[in-house]
Amino acid sequence: MKRVAQTIRLRPERREEYLALHAAVWPAVEAALHRAHVRNYSIFRHNDVLFAYFEYDGEDFEADMAAIATDPMTKRWWKLTDPCQDPWPDRGTGGQWTDLPEIWHLGDPGTNSPS
Repeated sequence: MKRVAQTIRLRPERREEYLALHAAVWPAVEAALHRAHVRNYSIFRHNDVLFAYFEYDGEDFEADMAAIATDPMTKRWWKLTDPCQDPWPDRGTGGQWTDLPEIWHLGDPGTNSPS
């Protein structure tokens, strides 16, 4: 299981629009995430900072993320959500969101956390 955490800023003038979109995420967008082996996806907000977390249980992360990026309904969804977001300068090449390194994880008893 791969755990992914990401962050991005929310444009204050688009906050209500973004929250309204996520109050009713399109079923086709959710289906694309499920097909790509994304599980337990959550987005949290602190003021105008968003934090996302999901788990990936597939075999080919890059291919599955590429499949999401080429999904027609997801592309339409991103045309609505992307303008609401303000990426951090260090977002890298992975898209709008900045990936966060995992520094600790409480697993089941007897498992190790990342170092």
